[in-house]
Amino acid sequence: MIIIENTLGNLSDPKWAKLLEGAAIDWLELDQWEAQKSRLRKTTTGDVELALSLDRNSHLHDGDVLMWDEGKHAATVVRIHLREVMIIDLSDVVGEKVEKMVQTLFELGHALGNQHWPAIVKETKVYVPLTVDRKVMSSVMKTHALPGVRYEFMPGLEVIPYLAPHEARRLFGGASDTPHSHHHGDGRPAHAHGHKHEHGHEHGHGHDHGHEHDHDHDHGH
Repeated sequence: MIIIENTLGNLSDPKWAKLLEGAAIDWLELDQWEAQKSRLRKTTTGDVELALSLDRNSHLHDGDVLMWDEGKHAATVVRIHLREVMIIDLSDVVGEKVEKMVQTLFELGHALGNQHWPAIVKETKVYVPLTVDRKVMSSVMKTHALPGVRYEFMPGLEVIPYLAPHEARRLFGGASDTPHSHHHGDGRPAHAHGHKHEHGHEHGHGHDHGHEHDHDHDHGH
């Protein structure tokens, strides 16, 4: 087991991006909740067991370099997977008469509140991270069938550019503080230096990204 007490850098830094170009990368893959922990035991894709022992108020970011072996041109790098986000579009509702608009918005807020779903409101869109299965969230929206309310799902990393840092932290718990990096390497296991212990660290977009969108236009007539 290798104990990790701090990071060496991040692939968003041009220096590290160039240094690791063509390197063998062993990924430490974390979900958005694991990424918030300063203490964690996790195995890399190359089957190397790591134990995180970071400062209490610290956490990992996407692209963080944990280990680097210059001789072998190999590194261990963090890759964080953000969950999808449901984007509720209220632009059609805003054009309604005030009484109808208020009723729809109130009912939507009540529906989301009942599910205890966190949300960010920007202009006429509401961003809700997937805290349950996508089908469950779709079912809730279809059950309420609020007139004029449209929604779709997008990968978390594609939503980040439309959010301010504090909004991203609310949606993803801080896992998205560092922009998604363009990783290099062939994914082969890296055997890098570390501290070894024998006994034990927002929204306009095209629909040509190659991912699936669910467009549900629920109108109650």
